[in-house]
Amino acid sequence: MATPRPAKPSPLYDCSKCPAYCCSYDRINVNSADIARIARHFEITPEEAKQRFTKMKEGDRVLRHRKDEIYGTVCMNLDKETRRCTIYEARPGTCREYPEQRRCGYYEFLSWERKHQDNPEFIPLQK
Repeated sequence: MATPRPAKPSPLYDCSKCPAYCCSYDRINVNSADIARIARHFEITPEEAKQRFTKMKEGDRVLRHRKDEIYGTVCMNLDKETRRCTIYEARPGTCREYPEQRRCGYYEFLSWERKHQDNPEFIPLQK
């Protein structure tokens, strides 16, 4: 008889209130399983997905970026209007695991700033 896994604690942050800070990381690493998942999502070959959505950066395969009004550049799969991932179901393992804890430091910083700026929409620009 299998031992039941303990329930994963609920996160103490709300991604829907964040302007997608984690998507601005310049090194969103991907592996072959991530590329295969993205390929299935777009119904293309893994090689096509690798060429279209990734690049090499200092020896690591990472997701490509594009210009962004808030952070300078962000993952090319971010919808810049909604600030949500356009490939959420096929997102890489790195994105699935982020932030690896119940707390997100950026969300806590953003919440603090919004409270002290008395502006629930405040976004610190990082251009």
